[in-house]
Amino acid sequence: MAVDTSGLLLGVLVHAANVQDADSTWDLLKRVKRLYCWLKAVFADSIYNRLPVLLACFLLGLTLIIVRRIAGTGFIVAPRRWVVERTLGWLGRWRRLSKDYEELPEVSETMVTLAMIRLMLHRLAHPNRKRLPPP
Repeated sequence: MAVDTSGLLLGVLVHAANVQDADSTWDLLKRVKRLYCWLKAVFADSIYNRLPVLLACFLLGLTLIIVRRIAGTGFIVAPRRWVVERTLGWLGRWRRLSKDYEELPEVSETMVTLAMIRLMLHRLAHPNRKRLPPP
């Protein structure tokens, strides 16, 4: 999943469980770059500091910025590090995405897109409310 800095969806790619996320990054970044040609930088977790991701970013003209953990004891919130996890938390409230009900990856991608469209429409209609009612 690719999101902007506020956690809103830019692109999603669902693949088989035996494919590592970092290995399928090329397909996702290609989709996102085609839609958002102005995109210049990508923030990623340290798992994406691998050759396929670096090559994909180079070929698409993107700057890859790896966000590392802050050393220390306990939980420390690092900027840009929890944006995708927060978005996954929002999607977990969508009943159809709470379990893996779909057989086709395309249907799962569509469900994620529909859930994010609903979330964005709710934010446009109610700019002062933070919480979204359950679907």
